[in-house]
Amino acid sequence: MRPVDIEADVKEMERRKRVEAIMNSQLFREELERVVGDSIRESGADGISALLSDVMNIKSGTAPSTSCVVPINDIRGIDSMVYAKGEKLLRCKLAAVYRLIDLHGWTQGIYNHVTTRVSQDTEHFLLNPFGMMYNEVTASSLIKVNMQGDIVEEGTTNFGVNQAGFMLHSAIHQARPDIKCVVHLHTPSIVAVSTMKCGLLPLSQESCLIGDVSYHSYSGIVIDPDERQSIAKDLGPSNKVMFLRNHGVVCCGGTIEEAFHITYHTVLACDTQLKMMP
Repeated sequence: MRPVDIEADVKEMERRKRVEAIMNSQLFREELERVVGDSIRESGADGISALLSDVMNIKSGTAPSTSCVVPINDIRGIDSMVYAKGEKLLRCKLAAVYRLIDLHGWTQGIYNHVTTRVSQDTEHFLLNPFGMMYNEVTASSLIKVNMQGDIVEEGTTNFGVNQAGFMLHSAIHQARPDIKCVVHLHTPSIVAVSTMKCGLLPLSQESCLIGDVSYHSYSGIVIDPDERQSIAKDLGPSNKVMFLRNHGVVCCGGTIEEAFHITYHTVLACDTQLKMMP
């Protein structure tokens, strides 16, 4: 057992080594040059002053007034070297979708998921840590799981995953390899439409943009193999929107961008249909 003061010295030496490695990293220098260059192009010298002010505010523990305290892209310098090619960008896109869903007011606390397939070969997926609000999700905090919902990489938090909630996504990803991203929501308008016998009607431009719609008689947490097969059968080989009766909707896409595009218009279509009702 090391004495407390020696232990503290060792930790400080390790911290200084990590800082030195980052400062000497080519990736860090390139990232710093990019940030400074962008700031100069956008705001000139005032942008640099604001940037330095933000850094000093963060260091002193006060919130900066010119930028988000928790950035979406929090993968910097040598940290990005641990991810496979393209995964950093994928993480940033997925974290941005979580923030957009929060900005639109479609969240329900820490519940629901947006998942994306990382690799077709390894069948790994990214999703939010179970316990973080949507406005707290960052690129590095996303958790990587396999098809069974087991954690492959835990991200930068000590939260786990909601395996029961992921099983719905897992069933869709397994049945439809063409789908790279799945968004699950149940806003009041979506739930209302999901309870209607007629479902979503082609009454607006938005309802036509999302294409053919499927319906599934949702019966709770997806743990039964027969239920997984039923979900795959009801979604079909090409549809990208499926209402879960009395529950919500899943919107899918071949890319993260397409999945959010479809989600956005699905929400608008449901809102419009309810406003048409007497």
